[in-house]
Amino acid sequence: MLYGIVAAITALFLAAALTALLRGPALRLGLHDRRQRQRRVPLFGGAAVVLATCLVAVAGDWTGIAPLGDGIEVLLVAGGAVAALGLVADVWRLNARFLVVGTAVAAAFVVPYEDTGPVAGAAGVAWITFVALAFRSLDHADGVAGTVGVVTAFGVAACAAVEVMDGLAVLLSVFAAALTGFLMHNWPPARVALGACGSLFAGFLLAAAAVITRAGHDPVTGTAVLFALTAVAGADVALVVLSRRLAGRPLLRGGPDHLAHRLRRLGITAQGATVLIAAAAFSAVLAGVLVHAGRADARAVWWVAGGALVVVFGLLRVAVYGPPRARGRRAAQAGRPSRARGARRGVRVADGSHEARPAVRPGAGPAPVYAPRRQSEDAAHHSDPGGRRAGRSVSSQVKASLRVRNG
Repeated sequence: MLYGIVAAITALFLAAALTALLRGPALRLGLHDRRQRQRRVPLFGGAAVVLATCLVAVAGDWTGIAPLGDGIEVLLVAGGAVAALGLVADVWRLNARFLVVGTAVAAAFVVPYEDTGPVAGAAGVAWITFVALAFRSLDHADGVAGTVGVVTAFGVAACAAVEVMDGLAVLLSVFAAALTGFLMHNWPPARVALGACGSLFAGFLLAAAAVITRAGHDPVTGTAVLFALTAVAGADVALVVLSRRLAGRPLLRGGPDHLAHRLRRLGITAQGATVLIAAAAFSAVLAGVLVHAGRADARAVWWVAGGALVVVFGLLRVAVYGPPRARGRRAAQAGRPSRARGARRGVRVADGSHEARPAVRPGAGPAPVYAPRRQSEDAAHHSDPGGRRAGRSVSSQVKASLRVRNG
C-alpha cells in the first residue's frame, strides 16, 4: 500500500517533468496536433506518459518491492509496442489499417485464453482493439482523453483489487498518476497533446486490464462490466459514426462532430465540456465497479446504456457540419452563364430592345466609356426645344445616341 502511494506520486511528478521537457523538441521538429487549426499544440505528451508509467512500474518490479507478475509484464511490453506504433503515426501519416492490425496483434498476446476460451478470447481481442482506437478518437479536445483515462484507470484498478491482482492494481494506479501529471499541461487550453502514442497506449492498457480482470467470470456479466467501464469512449464512436453516415460523409474524414465539439456548440466552455464528460465517465465506471464487486445487479448497466443512447441521439440534433462546398460551387457556376449570356446579348434600352456592345479588337485595351452619367427622366423629357443645354449646342443625333446608351 505504501509503495503504491510512493509510486503514484513519483509517476505524477515524473510525467509532469517529462511532458515539459519533451514539449520543446516537439515544437522544434514541427510535430504538433494536425487537428488543431487555431494554434499549434505539440505532441510527445503521450510519450511522457508511457515513459513515466513504464519506468516506475519496471523499477518496482526490478527491486522486488512490487512484482508485476508474468502476465502483467507481457501486458506492459505489448502496451509499449502499441505506443511505439502510435508514435510512428504521430511522426508520419500512417494508414489506419496498420494501427488496427498492429493493435490487434498486440492484443492477441495479452488475452488469457486458458480462462476465457478461444471464442471469448477472440472477442476480447476485438474489444481491446476497439477501445484502443476509441480512445484515440476520444483525444479530440483538450483534456478529454486524459481525464476519462484517469477515471477509467482508477475504476479498473478497483476491479483488479477486488480480484486480489495487486500487480495490475499498482500498474493502473501508476498509469492514472502519470496521466494526472500530463493533465497539468493538457488541461484547456492545452500546451501539449496526448497524440496517438498516448491515446492508443491508454485505451490498450485499460481495455486489456479489464479483460484480464474479468477473465473466468460469467461472460454476460463480464460484457456488461466491460461496456460500463468504457461507455464514454464507445458513445463517442457511435455518435461520430451515426453522424457521418447520416450526413453522407466518409467515416475516416475528420470533423468537429465528437462529444466535446457538440457540447461547445451548445455554449459550454472547453473546461465545462471536459468536466461533463468526466462526470459521465465516472458514473458509468462506478456502475461497472459495483457490478463487478457484486454490490449491484447487472441490470444497473442498462441505465448506463440508456443514458448513452439519450446522449448520442440528443447530440445528433446539434448541427456541426456546414453547407457542402460542392453545392455552393455548383450554384456559383450556374449563375455565371446567365450573366455571360446577358453580356453577349448587349444592353437593354428603354424601348425593350437590345443594343449590341461594340466589339473590342485584341490588344486594343479596355473599351472607352462614351456615355456620360445617366440623366434623370425629367431632364430627358423636358429638354429645351432648341437643343441647347447649359449654353452649349448639342445636335439631335448626339442626343439620340446618348438617350439610347443611357437608357
